[in-house]
Amino acid sequence: MKVIDAASQLEALGKPTRLEIYRALIRAGDSGLAVGALQEDLNIAPSTLSHHLKTLITSGLISQERQATTLICRANYKSMHDLVGFLVSECCIDTPDSNCTPLYCNN
Repeated sequence: MKVIDAASQLEALGKPTRLEIYRALIRAGDSGLAVGALQEDLNIAPSTLSHHLKTLITSGLISQERQATTLICRANYKSMHDLVGFLVSECCIDTPDSNCTPLYCNN
């Protein structure tokens, strides 16, 4: 992953509302959630939700699919894993007596 892509995704997740939306979609699994369900569950105005979804879609963190009259949002798990992998891939490599543990690091 390129630094610019990671920065874009982290910026997208940098707003509490977008992070709540993303976490809800992560919890929903592969089936995703309808936009209406997200709106109701998180108590977000439709225009605000649309704005936040667009940012998450543009960053590649989520996708949307139309099923008849319903828009389904899904987390892009590959992007999530790539971002987390990018963040931990060089954990402690510049420290000879590392305190890293496998839980936090690939070393």
